[in-house]
Formats: sequence, C-alpha cells, structure tokens
Amino acid sequence: MAKNKPTGAPAINIGMSEKDRAAIAAGLSKLLADTYTLYLTTHNFHWNVTGPMFNTLHAMFMAQYTELWNAVDPIAERIRSLGHAAPGSYGQFGKLSSIADAPAEPPKALEMVRILVKGHEAVARTARNVFPLAAKADDQPTADLLTQRLDIHEKTAWMLRSLLEE
Repeated sequence: MAKNKPTGAPAINIGMSEKDRAAIAAGLSKLLADTYTLYLTTHNFHWNVTGPMFNTLHAMFMAQYTELWNAVDPIAERIRSLGHAAPGSYGQFGKLSSIADAPAEPPKALEMVRILVKGHEAVARTARNVFPLAAKADDQPTADLLTQRLDIHEKTAWMLRSLLEE
C-alpha cells in the first residue's frame, strides 16, 4: 500500500510579492527586537528604581513594560503572517535592535527616565522606517500595527519627558 506524500503548505498568495513581504518582515523583525529590548530594560528599571519618586516610577514602569510585553506577540504574528520566521533569541534581538542593552548597574531614577525616553523614540523611528514599505505594498494590517505602535511610543516618550522638566 503506497503512502500519500505530503505536498507541503501552499504558496502564500495574499496579494503581495515575496520581495515586499520579505522587506516588511525584516523591518518588523527590527521593530520586534527594539520592542523586546525596551520591554526588558523597562522591566529591569521597575525592579531596580529607588528614591523619592519610587512609587510613581515603579507603577509607571509596570504599566509600560506590561504594554510592551503585550505588543511583542502581534508584531511576531504579523511577521509569521507574511511568511517569515520571527526572531526570538537574545542573540537575534541584540543584532537587530537599535536600542542598547540596559546598564549593568541600575542608574538613578531620572537617568532611567532619560534612557526610556530615548528607547521609546528609537522604537518610534524604527516603526516609522517600516511604514513606507507597508504603504508601498498596500499592506494595511502592517500599516495599522505601525500606526498603533507609533502612537503609543510617541505618547509614552512625551509623558516620560515631562518628568524631566523643571
């Protein structure tokens, strides 16, 4: 009795070329790496913040790292929807991220805030760099995802910057 050979998954046919899907997936991989790196830094700062602003920053950082944690899955799933593997290791994230790793020694509270401002601005720049690729390919789901991420990162950077004003 002959066994049926699996034929494999059908080719992706969602109205976008493989070249466009690959370029967008590569950009989203950088966004995923930036988001995860910022998540880890924010969580680190939540654990290690001290000083007179402890209660405020501890709670704020928790809300921020929770939002970032919830953002990584939709980014990774969009990469998969485009037919590409999502990066998922610290090594891959380190190569792809535009954000530096958290300092080995926890900085003072306001320096944490400055680092997070720069991180959110960096993620916004990464998202903005992917947007033209999605627009050119008429990729509305990615454009929608990027718009949401831009709004969150720009707003969070503004709120953090406001803590640094005197």
